[in-house]
Amino acid sequence: MQLKKSLHAKKTTPVKKPLQGKKPLHVKKPKSISGALATATCALLGTHLPHPAAASEPFKNWEYDSALLYYSEQDRVTAVEPVISARNDMGNDQFLNFKFVVDALSGASANGAVPADKTQTFSGPSGQKSYSVAPNETPLDPTFEDTRFAANVLWEKPTSRYLKALLGANFSTETDYTSLGVSATFTYDANNKNTTLSAGASFSHDTVSPIGGAPDPFTEVPTSSTSGGENEGDDDGEGGEGEGGETKNVTDLLFGVTQVLSRHTLTQFNYSIGQSSGYLTDPYKLLTVVDPVTGDLVPAVDPNNTYRYLHERRPDSRTRQSVYWKTNHQFTDDVVYLTYRYYWDDWDVKSHTVDLRYRYELGRHHYLQPHARYYQQTAANFYRYYLVDGEPLPQYASADYRLGDMTTTTFGLLYGAELGKNSEFTFRAEYMKQSNQGYPADAIGKLRDYNLSPDVKAIILQASYNVKF
Repeated sequence: MQLKKSLHAKKTTPVKKPLQGKKPLHVKKPKSISGALATATCALLGTHLPHPAAASEPFKNWEYDSALLYYSEQDRVTAVEPVISARNDMGNDQFLNFKFVVDALSGASANGAVPADKTQTFSGPSGQKSYSVAPNETPLDPTFEDTRFAANVLWEKPTSRYLKALLGANFSTETDYTSLGVSATFTYDANNKNTTLSAGASFSHDTVSPIGGAPDPFTEVPTSSTSGGENEGDDDGEGGEGEGGETKNVTDLLFGVTQVLSRHTLTQFNYSIGQSSGYLTDPYKLLTVVDPVTGDLVPAVDPNNTYRYLHERRPDSRTRQSVYWKTNHQFTDDVVYLTYRYYWDDWDVKSHTVDLRYRYELGRHHYLQPHARYYQQTAANFYRYYLVDGEPLPQYASADYRLGDMTTTTFGLLYGAELGKNSEFTFRAEYMKQSNQGYPADAIGKLRDYNLSPDVKAIILQASYNVKF
């Protein structure tokens, strides 16, 4: 049983950050499900299946994909991300894929403190770039700025008639973070090539080098550029220079099955489990210490500081699991994509993600693709809006809103046009709203009057161009 005509493959991205994947791809009829899986892997690199069109050297059998992503949160972070990908048909069903990404980030980021009825002053990393927050405003750190460079390579090679190996390596670096990883995935065709079994593993070793050194957990945060104190960490190393860097290791395993259900329908089911260990704390997030009755800010212990804020602390290990289901169904011309993902971990974070896309053919090589996505998450067991003065310090605590209860909805539309036999252009525009539980029932005193975790709204724009030789 073979797939009729074609199914359109789409990159699916789990929700760790809001920046999402690339354009949907129009996939030619695969010879087997392993071909479809290889296509999906290439989609992760922003490429299509190679086209056999002849071309002169040195571009023969190459395919290039470029994209520019613009992501902007209202009054918060803005990101600009150019992406360049290349795919080479090496013959004998072997392919080599390259991808290079640059993320330029700037804007304001929530530092974890609660709003108050008085002006709050904070010191930036390493006691520099102090900033003030007006009364009744959510404390945002406007000094946030970074650039990330990432590159990866993937080699696809059949090892037998039914078995294929996909071997990859990746590297990324930014001011205070470096990651180096490897991966291996194997796919096996069965049932007359209508069923494909897959298994994969990846490992990365990351180095975190916070500006000014990693702070000691639950020590007092300086609130001016002249503040000193015990909270500055055990090292004076500058971020990104490798001095005093903390490390973490991330290991992931994936097992999956893909099945052709009919000439028009393809379905996939995956189970993944991962382990992170090492330095998992965010060195730039803090918690406010408040009065147990009024909810007012508490004076700092260090006379050089104003109010008492403490550095957060997270567990040094995290086990993550998820199940993922995807079905693509092709009508006469149009295609619908539906995915569902359930995630859980030992931090008590649980999430549901439903993603729906519908590719509507306009004719003459033009199409529209509406997109709707729903994400719901429960809070980590150590998530707190603040700490209460006089109470014993917990073992772990973080006020990072990304670890709290939240619901995120995304709506968008993609337009695609085939500009010729070997090139395609797409443009997508999306709107995202992240709603957080900002009014906890147990809020203390005047904190009941504040939204402790305001909604985050963002727009996403992306233009992509693909050409094959």
